[in-house]
Amino acid sequence: MERESMEFDVVIVGGGPSGLSAAIRLMQLAEEKGQELMVCVIEKGSEIGAHILSGAVVDPLAINELIPDWKEKGAPLNTPVVDNQHWVLTEKGKTSLPHFFMPPLLSNKGMYTTSLGNFTRWLGEQAEAMGVEIYPGFAGSEVLFHEDGRVKGVATGDMGIGRDGKPKASHEPGMELHAKYTLFAEGCRGSLSKQLEEKFDLRANCQFQTYGIGIKELWDIDPAKHVPGRVIHSQGWPLDNGTAGGGFIYHQENNQIAIGFVVTLDYENPYLSPFDEMQRYKNHPAVREILEGGRRVSYGARAINEGGLQSVPKLYFPGGALIGCAAGFVNVPRIKGSHNAMKSGMLAAESAFDAIAAGSNGDVELAGYEQAFKDSWIYKDLYKVRNSRPALSKFGIKLGTFYAGFDMWMNTIGLGGLMPTLKHQHKDNEATKKAANAKPIDYPKPDGVISFDKLTSVFLSNTNHEEDQPIHLTLKDEAVPVSVNLSEYAGPEQRFCPAGVYEFVGETGEEKRLQINAQNCVHCKTCDIKDVTQNINWVVPEGGGGPNYPNM
Repeated sequence: MERESMEFDVVIVGGGPSGLSAAIRLMQLAEEKGQELMVCVIEKGSEIGAHILSGAVVDPLAINELIPDWKEKGAPLNTPVVDNQHWVLTEKGKTSLPHFFMPPLLSNKGMYTTSLGNFTRWLGEQAEAMGVEIYPGFAGSEVLFHEDGRVKGVATGDMGIGRDGKPKASHEPGMELHAKYTLFAEGCRGSLSKQLEEKFDLRANCQFQTYGIGIKELWDIDPAKHVPGRVIHSQGWPLDNGTAGGGFIYHQENNQIAIGFVVTLDYENPYLSPFDEMQRYKNHPAVREILEGGRRVSYGARAINEGGLQSVPKLYFPGGALIGCAAGFVNVPRIKGSHNAMKSGMLAAESAFDAIAAGSNGDVELAGYEQAFKDSWIYKDLYKVRNSRPALSKFGIKLGTFYAGFDMWMNTIGLGGLMPTLKHQHKDNEATKKAANAKPIDYPKPDGVISFDKLTSVFLSNTNHEEDQPIHLTLKDEAVPVSVNLSEYAGPEQRFCPAGVYEFVGETGEEKRLQINAQNCVHCKTCDIKDVTQNINWVVPEGGGGPNYPNM
């Protein structure tokens, strides 16, 4: 069956903050200039916001520019930050750092605690009201090219393909979406963005990307313990002195908190489990005190770009551009990226609109977008913190934290240019030690009250995939998981996955094999990043599959 095609001026792959901001900005410009424009957004989640997971403390800088009257239009930014705390944890103790020690750029004054998923849903409503065509449940599975090599658009994945790769009775071919320009807003470690980086050598003049994994839960807590707008960040325990990361607790509206834990994916010990570190974190006396008497209501996980300015690739290529976390604009020490993601979408939209208005059919590259990024507050935001993440891997956690703080203070007083720009030391997967050189970690069993197991947690993510479909976690070599990962590294995929997707099965005396429980996948992309041999390749499943995050 041949695929049908649809023609647009701009196709946007991904219905997150950057993609929707790009769509809204395009329609604003079309209205201002009296020009007709056809804009389409496709989203692999079952609905807009279904796959969105973030802390989140939102900097309103971008939404103030994009939709100045967002308050009147009902944007779900209802809880301003009123209290900012930073804890340094030991196993039983807690030290609160005085706020005046912290560089001012880390302040959360003027920010809002919220559900980024709900904020994204609201952005989707604004875009649709302006005439943007939004298709949730359609995953971009293939980049389409013109004969001259320019990006022509994308194709959505076929529906109704069985586990054996053959069409079922319900089979429907994917749709081809053609555009003058295609903007890729897939988020962190996008499967198509990864291909485009390689095809167009977009990383020729930048460093590789580095990542963390964020584990997050929502809790309804005792109203007596709830302070709307309180923001807590922590560092230290339960991580050792060689592993970077930390926790966060954000008091949101309706007696609910978002609690999470981030572990950088350049950790060395193959026995480390980010999921179990999160469960230990919740049992720290200062954290447990907040949770006791409460109820966990949601769970999720997502990889986070941490490379910063050094890892931003070339942003444009023939026929399109990378925007948002597909390019990597997260400000790591601030633990914020949505404002930068939104602004990047707006800048790309302006460049694409100008090109189309001038008569381009996609044959003019969006070089103006790259220059606009370098002239924007995104660049300034990332420049000020460019050394924060690489300092930790270069100098270690304690000295690196001190160096990062000093560097940020130098930027605060206008002397940041005197500090050299540090480089990242190694790719995340290359940092993993062999099991023989690492110490196993004995994690306590979950108590079912404060700490939980993976499968119980995945249930709360509302994750669902059509079981009779090809496994979307593909292996380049099926022998490698046992011959290398298990034999030399003790099978780290069993532990770095926060959803119980990977397990080695086989009774004593039998040949072990890797079992992939793809139906559990929460689309965090950690396996695609941390797999030691880079043998796992994450591709999109059938559209609509994955988590369905409420209020995350």
